[in-house]
Amino acid sequence: MKDMPLSEAVIPPAPRDYHGVNWGGLTTLYLREVRRFLKVGGQTLAAPVVTALLYMLIFVVASQGAHPIHGMPYGTFVAPGLVMMQVLNNAFANSSSSLIQAKFNGLMGDFLTPPLSPLEHVAGFAGGAATRGLVVGAVTLLAVLPFAKVGIAHPWAILFYGLGASLILGFLGIMAGLWAEKFDHIAVVTNFVVMPLTFLSGTFYLVERLPEPFRTFSHFNPFFYLIDGFRYGFTGHAEGSLPVGLLMTTVLVGVLGWVCFRMFKTGYKIKT
Repeated sequence: MKDMPLSEAVIPPAPRDYHGVNWGGLTTLYLREVRRFLKVGGQTLAAPVVTALLYMLIFVVASQGAHPIHGMPYGTFVAPGLVMMQVLNNAFANSSSSLIQAKFNGLMGDFLTPPLSPLEHVAGFAGGAATRGLVVGAVTLLAVLPFAKVGIAHPWAILFYGLGASLILGFLGIMAGLWAEKFDHIAVVTNFVVMPLTFLSGTFYLVERLPEPFRTFSHFNPFFYLIDGFRYGFTGHAEGSLPVGLLMTTVLVGVLGWVCFRMFKTGYKIKT
């Protein structure tokens, strides 16, 4: 059999060379993460709203006749905390569940095969998590408005702490999803890290009323500054130091983002 003429030889196409950011792949990954939670809106949107309304009902009814907090009704005080609690929980749930489900179903190759850099992986998963957190937070806020007179004192604080909190918990969800080997591991992080830090951060009470040493310990809880700064955006009053909260939020976003980048860069528990 004679050799095929060089002019008729089949030459495979050269691989695509992405300069800078692979915007097509990054957008696809981000939209995939957003569509995941939108497809089950009853679970990801309606359920958090019902939970927040139940909290409002229980705590506001139980506080009837109580003294106002910093001159505001208790419902006005607790509403921003409830909104932030849903932002935190849902941002974490989105990225952590996406990765653990992919590992459990043997689909991690679907994320690693496309020409996406570690930074693009982090941006896609964290962006989807932040979107879910912010969307759930906005829907929850609209749901509690009829039960609490909530105004807007500082819009920049609402946007900064809302976005910062959703990114921090999105990064934490990525770390948990890559580390976890089964769904029970995600439950451990949720029950022993996310939930305690959320409930012990002044969501439903004034930290200044806690006895020592719990009052001092609360000021080392990063969730305290996220909720306090977010509440400040609505009420104009902050318990903690705003400069400390701004610095801590910025540092956590940078540090946790870098850790997630290194985990994807080294292939931590995804390339073995």
